[in-house]
Amino acid sequence: MNCTMKHTRLLLLVLLSFVGLAAATHDYFLMPENFFIHKGDKLDLHLVEGDLFVKQNELSYQPAKTTKFMLFAGSKKVDLTTVAKEGNSPVIDYPLEYTGQSLVDLCTGTTVTDVSRDAYADFLSNEGYDKLSETVKGGNQFRIKEKNTRFLKTLLSVDNHDGNVYQKVMNDDFEIVLKDNPYDKKYGDDMAALVRFKGKPITGATISLYIKAIAGNVYTQKLLTDDKGMVTFTMTREGIYLLRGVIIQPTKDKDADFESWRTSYTFPFSSSDEMPNTYKEFGFGNKH
Repeated sequence: MNCTMKHTRLLLLVLLSFVGLAAATHDYFLMPENFFIHKGDKLDLHLVEGDLFVKQNELSYQPAKTTKFMLFAGSKKVDLTTVAKEGNSPVIDYPLEYTGQSLVDLCTGTTVTDVSRDAYADFLSNEGYDKLSETVKGGNQFRIKEKNTRFLKTLLSVDNHDGNVYQKVMNDDFEIVLKDNPYDKKYGDDMAALVRFKGKPITGATISLYIKAIAGNVYTQKLLTDDKGMVTFTMTREGIYLLRGVIIQPTKDKDADFESWRTSYTFPFSSSDEMPNTYKEFGFGNKH
């Protein structure tokens, strides 16, 4: 094998390792083009990959990797898998004909990623799984395989804020359920959310809160579920709020060493509907 072929092969291995690491560690979250829209306007919905509420990549719609893609508007529900097209980015552009709150729930199928031992140990440590991280570091495996499934929600409004779909339970394996209406909140108000895993409230789970402010800064906070599976936080600034969580467990599955469940929920908070609310205004456009 000549030097050029060796260099090409090494570069390919590095790139594949990077792709595996990104798929295993990055968050996925949903971002509407606009959070406040009018009846008849299209919902342009972006599926974003990134960390700390900063876009790294925008993903296209892949039906083979999507197990659920639903829109809820009051008592109406639409199965978006019947209208979304493979390869679309944004993943959907669908006209909204119902006023009030709308909620989108997207679930990915389970995928298996292959990550270097050290990178995965760092990921575990960053997520608060220190004991698992030490176990991985002390092991003799060069690569770690992880099964992961993702459950994503986003809340928006059409002409008004009527309705209560913000608190709709989807019965996803891992989900965040808002218990308060964010549209009713004022500065300094507390907001509560329930975290469910496998159909039950989960105790002691770490949930990260990211707030992307109008100026583009991201503010972060770590929350811990109480004995009823609840987290509480304060509405401190206008912007887009992202709640996200990761549950990681060892598995005896022959196809993987670990299994993870990821959940995220995005929604706006504003004292009026006049704040900048577009995808690009909050730093998710192509220039970023």
